[in-house]
Amino acid sequence: MSDINQPAFEYASYPDLNGKRVVITGGGSGIGAELVTAFVGQGARVWFLDIAEGAGQALAESLTKSVVNPTHAPSFIHCDLTDLDALKRTFDGIVQEAGAVDILLNNAANDDRHRIGEVTPAYWESRMNVNLRHQFFCSQAVIPGMREQGHGVIQNFGSISWHLPHTELALYMTAKAGVEGMTRAMARELGPHGIRAVAVIPGAVRTPRQEALWHTPHEEARILNGQCLQERVEMHDVAALSLFLASNNARRCSGREYFVDAGWYGA
Repeated sequence: MSDINQPAFEYASYPDLNGKRVVITGGGSGIGAELVTAFVGQGARVWFLDIAEGAGQALAESLTKSVVNPTHAPSFIHCDLTDLDALKRTFDGIVQEAGAVDILLNNAANDDRHRIGEVTPAYWESRMNVNLRHQFFCSQAVIPGMREQGHGVIQNFGSISWHLPHTELALYMTAKAGVEGMTRAMARELGPHGIRAVAVIPGAVRTPRQEALWHTPHEEARILNGQCLQERVEMHDVAALSLFLASNNARRCSGREYFVDAGWYGA
């Protein structure tokens, strides 16, 4: 179905996000780039991490030109999140520059396809590192500052994939299932310190990567037929949910999974 009759999308405004210190992983492209754009648009101070140097620099430069207050221009930092020493140095630098992080969006991931019989121990480790491990250690890096100031929000990005009968995604699905368990554990332990932890679960989001690698008329029909709503989920739909969950409007939301998947139950 076409969304031609839908009104133009516009983000809600959350004044309490203005000036908040926000770190976004995997912010150079796709959903991550839309998250960066959305939080910059709220007046937040955004640092975004990625290994894609060219895309990250280009996004930072583009958004800097459109920011009203140049003090809040986004900062791109090249960082390989699978390198825990580099990860720690990056977060130490951000905290030294700006103080405690208010909001962390653990978005970075990679959903490369693979078959179970072809998985080696080394490949297992690499997929867990890129899709799960860094979320824990990025969170660990910001928690002390959040505890000291008595508030903070950690958003761990999961995936609809493990809730559906997908194939060739065993390790990605394993990692993303772990994200939800980790989020619940964080929420329970950190709640007494005023820190909220939530899991954002995107569905079949239309991103440039997905469109380039796996989009076919058959796949499009399969997705739409499996959804309650017959419209594709866009990157700004995910960012809109993230903005809400980061804001004070969601001050009693923690320890849960929040889906933005158009009601996708599979087909």
